[in-house]
Amino acid sequence: MNFRFAVWYNYAIPPGWFRTRYASLSPEQSTAKGGTGIWLHPRQIPFVMPSALLIEDDPRIARLLILELGRQDWDILWQRSGHDGLKAMESRVIDIVLLDLMLPDIDGLEVCQRIRQTTDVPLLMLTARDAVMDRVQGLDAGADDYLIKPFATTELLARMRALIRRLRQDPEVKEDWLIVGHVRISERRHEVRVSDQPVELTAREFALLHYLLQNAGVVVTRDMILERVWGWGYRGSSAVVDVYMGYLRHKIDWPKARLALSTIRGVGYLLRETT
Repeated sequence: MNFRFAVWYNYAIPPGWFRTRYASLSPEQSTAKGGTGIWLHPRQIPFVMPSALLIEDDPRIARLLILELGRQDWDILWQRSGHDGLKAMESRVIDIVLLDLMLPDIDGLEVCQRIRQTTDVPLLMLTARDAVMDRVQGLDAGADDYLIKPFATTELLARMRALIRRLRQDPEVKEDWLIVGHVRISERRHEVRVSDQPVELTAREFALLHYLLQNAGVVVTRDMILERVWGWGYRGSSAVVDVYMGYLRHKIDWPKARLALSTIRGVGYLLRETT
């Protein structure tokens, strides 16, 4: 990944990132910045990447998670207090909540209980408390899982994927399938099926395929794809589109999908149905 470094609070900002939402840091930083904030990845389009709300008062842990999860195509919204976290739940569509148990204003257990009053969003507690009763209280408060600090980022990602899979399998979740040819894709479930067989895609591959299916029968240029899938602030090479098209060509059985993905030389790409 090419990084265009912009250092704020010792945090390296990849290309295309910008201050999308403010998260409390300190009164001094609030005054200096006209608000409080952190640099996060853009979420201009709901299907671009799954979103996680991180409610964590330790900026060192938060910055590490923002970097590591961002590399796995997660859109992270960081809030430092329980009150700010609850406000964020009211204003954003969140796919999973990562909640620190020990917060400066409201106890994490209370935050969890308040969240559970309005939504069944997957919720993973992060805490240094490792006593059995602490874990029992967290789960009884409504947490779906409990991870003790310090933890490996790989384990956190695995637990997040497991919670998202569990949500996909919930029969009460409303279906929202987009169907073109023999391909079915669901934003809510983050699932792709070709002739009813599941296909595993990364978040970026999923976003790209979804955009192509939405525009089936229409030629889309590389610039259009970059703007919708990578975000308008992306400053890297347009060749990344060709790379990801190659990934899709390899992962999708196009004849079975009854679709054809063609390169229109000097213009872009065309996805069309076949007989």
